[in-house]
Amino acid sequence: MQHAVGSPLPPPHQPGQGPHAGWASAPHQTAAPQPAPYRSAAHPEGPHPGAPRRPVPVPPPPPGFPATPPGPVPPAPQQPPASHRPPAPQPPVPHPSTVPQQPPASPGPVPAQHAPAPSGHDATGHVPLPPGGPVGTPAAPPVPAPDPSAATLAVLLIGPAGAGKTSVAKYWADHRRVPTAHISLDDVREWVRSGFADPQSGWNENSEAQYRLARRTCGFAARNFLANGISCILDDAVFPDRPVVGLGGWKRHVGPGLLPVVLLPGLDIVLERNAERTGNRRLTDEEVARIHGRMAGWYGSGLPIIDNSQLDIPGTARVLDEVLARAIASPPSW
Repeated sequence: MQHAVGSPLPPPHQPGQGPHAGWASAPHQTAAPQPAPYRSAAHPEGPHPGAPRRPVPVPPPPPGFPATPPGPVPPAPQQPPASHRPPAPQPPVPHPSTVPQQPPASPGPVPAQHAPAPSGHDATGHVPLPPGGPVGTPAAPPVPAPDPSAATLAVLLIGPAGAGKTSVAKYWADHRRVPTAHISLDDVREWVRSGFADPQSGWNENSEAQYRLARRTCGFAARNFLANGISCILDDAVFPDRPVVGLGGWKRHVGPGLLPVVLLPGLDIVLERNAERTGNRRLTDEEVARIHGRMAGWYGSGLPIIDNSQLDIPGTARVLDEVLARAIASPPSW
């Protein structure tokens, strides 16, 4: 038997199968092209019409795919049309007379509906978690109040003659925990020995010039002390109706951080203390009353005022510390 060159060989014969049992191609395998029939020189038109036809060999399936068993594939069974199908059997329906009648249920209390018991475990499945809630913001630590006894300050103690401003200023400077200097305007004015303009002789152009010079000297000394970390307290009888030569001048010479505090006891206390003075520090009662009346203009000015009529020097110094603590936290506008 001769085969065309390049055509696949027929499968080997197996027991019970004839030579015309061909291979069936895999369902997903595309049929290979059939080789052209062999034509001999004697029969150029092909094999003899009466010769038996050989089955066309089918190539084997690729590795990994099952081969289709040889033989014809039986046709799928045909289903009869829906109109010719027999109806499905129905269950028998009992007659109404044979169905037992149930008596109507008597109305009774409706059983209470109970909610399902909560699970003993939360979504984690391990530990029951407490119910959630808002977490409060931690409070800020309290800010300690400023301690005026340990801060570097410049204080101006104002008051009429006999108010005790010089005695209180000395005591306050002596009992502080930081270095503190006491600068008294009257002491600086008395540095002028010859030609001293005594206020008891009246307020004139000469006395005002010496006053301005003494105030500038006090301001210069205060700035020097503050620049070296030394606090200072100054005392002066500043009048509220003369801001240019009074409080405004002190602010210019010392600086805006100056803290003014007014000592203003009653008139009878001022007259009593003035009577205990000697030398040029003692004034007439009329002059003391006039100065005390002018000092009343500090009421309503916004400056802290201490009435030390019933306070001794240590008690007035303690009140001064309290006033200065408030002034440090909220400086007065002046």
